[in-house]
Amino acid sequence: GDRVAYITANSTEMLLAHYAVPLAHAVLVAVNTRLAPQEVRYILEHSGASVVMIDPGLWDLMSGYHQELGLRAVVSLPAQAGDIRTVAGTRNYTGLVQAGSPDPLPWEVDDEDRTITINYTSGTTGRPKGVMYTHRGAYLNSLNQVVHQRLTRESNYLWTLPMFHCNGWCNTWAVTAAAGRHVVLRAVRGADIWQLLAQEKITHLCGAPTVLTTMATAENAHQLTEPLLVTTAGAAPSPTIIEKFNAMNATVVHVYGLTETYGPYTVCEPQPEWAGLNPHDLAVQMARQGVAMVAADPVRVVEFGSGDELTDVPPDGETMGEIVMRGNCTMKGYYDDEKATADAFAGGWFHSGDLGVMHPRGYVQLLDRAKDVIISGGENISTVEVEQAVLRHQAVADVAVIAIPDETWGEVPKAIVVLDAGHDATQDDIIAHVKSHIAGYKAPKAVEFAAELPKTATGKIRKHELREKEWTGRQNRIQG
Repeated sequence: GDRVAYITANSTEMLLAHYAVPLAHAVLVAVNTRLAPQEVRYILEHSGASVVMIDPGLWDLMSGYHQELGLRAVVSLPAQAGDIRTVAGTRNYTGLVQAGSPDPLPWEVDDEDRTITINYTSGTTGRPKGVMYTHRGAYLNSLNQVVHQRLTRESNYLWTLPMFHCNGWCNTWAVTAAAGRHVVLRAVRGADIWQLLAQEKITHLCGAPTVLTTMATAENAHQLTEPLLVTTAGAAPSPTIIEKFNAMNATVVHVYGLTETYGPYTVCEPQPEWAGLNPHDLAVQMARQGVAMVAADPVRVVEFGSGDELTDVPPDGETMGEIVMRGNCTMKGYYDDEKATADAFAGGWFHSGDLGVMHPRGYVQLLDRAKDVIISGGENISTVEVEQAVLRHQAVADVAVIAIPDETWGEVPKAIVVLDAGHDATQDDIIAHVKSHIAGYKAPKAVEFAAELPKTATGKIRKHELREKEWTGRQNRIQG
């Protein structure tokens, strides 16, 4: 039951921790390495970690307070190539491993509902919550990944996804379960990814759409000689990105989930009738969040305010509701927070806070986060829909759409745009382009150009930071 925290980027040691820590009947706490020191401290204190394994290059994340935590041990992981930094007063990982007993430990799990890991949410609103995964849930969600990614003993999986994010969507266990091969990548750089694709004969990788954008814009991007399966989540991939990858012999599979659902809960499985669609229409279908994975209960879209009965919206692809989930693929609960757990599971289903519609064939489509929806003159505007329209402009590499205050309409859309290298566009260009694809009232009323967007370690855009700049001094923000 001891909590063992790891503060490291993707590494062999982090991968091994997903086996060694549970084998010792302890609980793994993989910490987001992009957090600020005070945020890391909160996680270490809240989780009650007794041992911390840390990359010496990340020592600044806990150097100022580690002696105040009452830790049983702090262990320095092996330094990376070119890093000669050492941390005084810590134990050496290699020496610790060598001093261990060679006797095998029993693999039996006495209680399948025992906590195996605690993963902390991104904390985009308020304090991060500790999401508890169970041995049963980790096992079943690993099998989900084996089935839906078609993992086999011939699979070579490239770690472009942080292992600290939902335990790498359970792929830390899934790839091994399929007897596949892990290829560990510490930092996501487009050129490095393309080099490894050929060098290591990579067959699978996962990541947020920002990872796909990084790959697509790399100078050494090229047509692949062997097929590649790319699983993406974190935000809806734009049809433009899906089209680009299809053209390079890479299949993009869109999945959807949250930290509270072990990562992916649904998958957009292609349908036979999609084969005759043109590339853009096919990409639009593939950008949906899809159906529940094999080990998950069916996903539902329910009316807001329907109480514990949770009334489903009609499957017409138009009526918006909240996406809810339950069963083996949802968390055990929030660590040391019974009230938040009870609130999240109101009516017996986990409430995602995501807004979407249900299509006739049972495919769910995410339209927005509840806090991100723009309510302009009484009309609901999905920021995802506007973002996808902006991304269809050839000069746009990335975009975030937020609500800004407006004296007449209450709030209106604003687009923060990152242009592709070597391309130019004006505010009028972007607005006119969007109006040619979606209703005029949904188009941005303002466009700001930026060098980059603020993002979490998993590629999610920190829209709350962008909104704060626009709403400072105001108290009438409708959503979030």
